[in-house]
Parts: sequence; structure tokens; C-alpha cells
Amino acid sequence: MAKESLLLPLLMENNQHLSEPERIRRQKLVELNQLGINAYPPELFEVNTTSVEIKQEYPKDIEANKWKEISIAGRIMSVRDMGKANFAVIQDDAGRIQVYVRRDDICTGDDKTLYDVVFKKLLDIGDIIGVKGYVFTTKTGETSIHAKSFTLLTKALHPLPIVKEKEGETFDAVTDPEFRYRQRYADLIVNPHVKETFLKRSQMIRSIRDFLNAHGALEVDTPVLQNIPGGAAAKPFITHHNALDVPFYLRIANELYLKRLIVGGFDWVYEFSRNFRNEGMDRTHNPEFTILEFYVAYKDYYWMMDFTEKMLEKVAIDLHGTTEVPMGENTLQFKAPFKRISIFDAILEYTGFDVSNMDEAELREVCKKLHIEVSPTIGKGKLIDEIFSEKCEGNFIQPTFIIDYPVEMSPLTKKHRSKEGLVERFELMVNGKEIANAYTELNDPIDQRARFEEQVKLMERGDDEAMFIDHDFLRALEYGMPPTAGIGIGIDRLCMLLTNQVSIQDVLFFPQMRPETIQNADTAEIENV
Repeated sequence: MAKESLLLPLLMENNQHLSEPERIRRQKLVELNQLGINAYPPELFEVNTTSVEIKQEYPKDIEANKWKEISIAGRIMSVRDMGKANFAVIQDDAGRIQVYVRRDDICTGDDKTLYDVVFKKLLDIGDIIGVKGYVFTTKTGETSIHAKSFTLLTKALHPLPIVKEKEGETFDAVTDPEFRYRQRYADLIVNPHVKETFLKRSQMIRSIRDFLNAHGALEVDTPVLQNIPGGAAAKPFITHHNALDVPFYLRIANELYLKRLIVGGFDWVYEFSRNFRNEGMDRTHNPEFTILEFYVAYKDYYWMMDFTEKMLEKVAIDLHGTTEVPMGENTLQFKAPFKRISIFDAILEYTGFDVSNMDEAELREVCKKLHIEVSPTIGKGKLIDEIFSEKCEGNFIQPTFIIDYPVEMSPLTKKHRSKEGLVERFELMVNGKEIANAYTELNDPIDQRARFEEQVKLMERGDDEAMFIDHDFLRALEYGMPPTAGIGIGIDRLCMLLTNQVSIQDVLFFPQMRPETIQNADTAEIENV
């Protein structure tokens, strides 16, 4: 009999806030300890196969030696008690498989404690075990594992949500968003399809990275903490750098740093960056998000459109084997080339108003007629953006480049080569939302300084999303930045499209949520966690 852990008395004394199932599991932990069984053993358990490998490969060659001595580990998801034998289903990283556990195989001698007490009474759904044995096919034709031994690897003290399955159908599936987003770990256990979304996300990023690397791009890192929150029109999160005793900002974009590298002589750089914007949350916005930005010297926005549609075509094929991607009731077609339309033509088409030559007062009048509420602090560019967002954006389901924006909307973009008052910019719209934003980059330091000063005027009017002046970036431009094309692609939104998800929270492992409150099981006490 093993010594009782010093933690066990404390474990049982401080359980008044626990539910009855949680208390029972802790009592079982005590009993396991008393039997000399470490519920969290430090020893290595060697795994030599997976559930998917067994199910896929065993039927093809059932006589192979590797099936005679397999070692696998996983979480117990269900158990069927048949007296002196049990069928259990375990779930590993790859999937699920059935395990046949017979009393006399597990306990070959007179002592049947390991089966009668440990396996049948002290193990629970959710516990993680290691199994050694051989593969066989049951009378019903199911590929299974005949266990010769098992090892408890982890005792689960919190019960899993119950998901009932029968004849291939799922009942009582865990669908509550509050639970799923807050306890993503449990969501991944009981909803295997959720894992597929994140595997697709990883595959999507790998496909993009491979495409960029194959074309000669260099992956780089830029600062998350910045003393100027530049590169986008957004409200930043503010923090404090204790060592320097100055305020810092979590980056809203990495654009200005990547452009500095173009100045420094790197002709093509990219970064998958984590950005932070202290703004609202909805189905397509999260304050913390992932964006891909890349910048290429000696290119323009026409080249960038061509490259972007080819890259996304390739990513769609890598994930789905086709350029046709299901999204809700629609089928998105990522076959290049994509449609192109100017922002003014789009507004004219969907509102009937030609806003191309309107001043701020006229634009406010249009907003009033269209029943669009706008802040008095925003200027001409934001007004045009509001009209497009409210009345046009949702109509572009198939991939479409919205091109040629007014200069007021784009303080970092080069003026159009042939169209007065416009800049060489595009946004990619898919399924009614912006997925990417790209420019022929402004590399004239004099013009850039004037654009920044216009942003300061907007800030003075109360626009908290206006850009700061980044004097070091202006100095970098004065050293000379070659003609450059740049783009930012929202990775989370792109993942939503390619995995048929309607909420950004479904493609983020851990979306932001309010602090949780937990109620004591026996009292009315509430605490934040």
C-alpha cells in the first residue's frame, strides 16, 4: 500500500464548491492512491500507432506483425460493461477506436483487483489510459484492439459533457457557444469536427507560406509592442513599458515595419502577425486577430491583384481539391481571375448615388437619405467608407476586387497614375466581407508627411481611429523606398470562408470573452476566474 499523497487530505477538505460527480472522482483518486497506483505517472508510455492508422491499414494486411503488439493511448469516451469483459472506446489525436478488455487477460493470476476494482470501479469517462495488445476484427466486423494490459496515465477530475451516439447519429451534442468558446479544451474532446476546422486552418497557413516561399519571399518578425500604433486606422490597446517608463501600444498593424525592411534592401518580406485593435466584437471581428502582410519591391497593385488571386486559387485547391468552396448557402468560386469594380461604381450600382465628386457636406446628406448614422467627428474618407460598408459590401459574394479608392480613405497609398483624387488601392470582398486590403505603396516622403498631418486634424476632431505621425517611418522613407506593392490578408476571415464557419470565434482556439463567474455548488458564492 502506497503512502498517501500530502495533497489528498487537502483535496478532500476543500471540495465544498464541487459537484457530486467531481467529489466522487476525487474519492476515486484517493482510492487509487491507496492501491499504490499513481494516477499521473511520470514514466514514458511508448505509443507506436494511432486509431486512424489501425482502421485504415489493418484491413489491408491483417497478418502483418506490427498488429500483433501495438501500444496506443487515448481518452476513454464510452464503456459497455459485459461482466468479465468490457468494450471501451478511446479517443486519441487521430480519432476513436474500440478496445476489448477481458478480465482474465488483464489479470492473469488470482488477483483480479486491476480489473474488478481499478478498471470497472475507479476509471471514468474522460480518463486517459495506455493500452497494449493486438488488433482483431469483432464478430460485427469492427476493427478493434484486444487489450493485454492497460495503464492509467491521467485521472480526469472533471466530468465531460455527455454526448450520446447511436447508429452513427449524435444526440445532445454540445453546441452552447458560451461553453464551447470558454472551455475550448472540452469542446475539442466532445466535438471531433471542431478539430477539423483548426487542422484546416493550419493547412491553409502552410499552403500560403509554401506559396510565398516558392516565389522567393522572406518570412520575418516585427515588434508587437510599438511606441507608435501605425499602419492602420484603428483604436489601439495601451500598455506601459516599466523599464523605459513610457507608454507603448500593442500593434494594430505591422505595415510600417515591413516597409522599413523594404527600405533596408529586402525586396520581398512577409509576416503572419498577431494584431490588436481595441474595438467592437461581432461575428467577423475579434480584438486579437491574425493577419498576413507582405510587401514586394518594384511591383504595383495590378501585379498584387494577379498574384493574390493565383495564391488563393492554389490555397482553395490545397484544402478542398477544387476551386469551388461551400460557404453556407453559397458556393464560392476561387478560380482566377476575380471580378474588379471601382468603389464609386459599386456605390452607384447599389445606392443610385454618384459620390465621386461630392464634398463632406454632400456625403453627409447622402448618408442621411440612406439612413446611415455617422459620427460628426469623421471626415470625407470615413463617410464614403460607411456608405460602401452599409449598402454595398454585403452584395459581393463571389471574390471581387473593389479598386481605386479616394485619397482621403488611404493615407498610406500612392496616388493613382491616371485618375485625379484617387489612389491605387484595392480591397478583396468575399461572401460580403473584406478579406484583404492592398496598395501601390506611397513612397514619396513629402506626400506621406502631408497625409499624416491630415490624419492629425481628424484626430483633433475626435476621430480616435485616425493615424499617428510616425516620424521614424518618414525618416526611413527619406532614405528611399523603391516602388512597392503591399497587402494585408485577414487570416481568421479567410479561414472562416475555407472551413464554412459563420463566426470568427469558431476559427479561434480561444476567443476573447468576459471573465467567467462560477457559483459554489453548495452556496450562493460567486467568484471570477
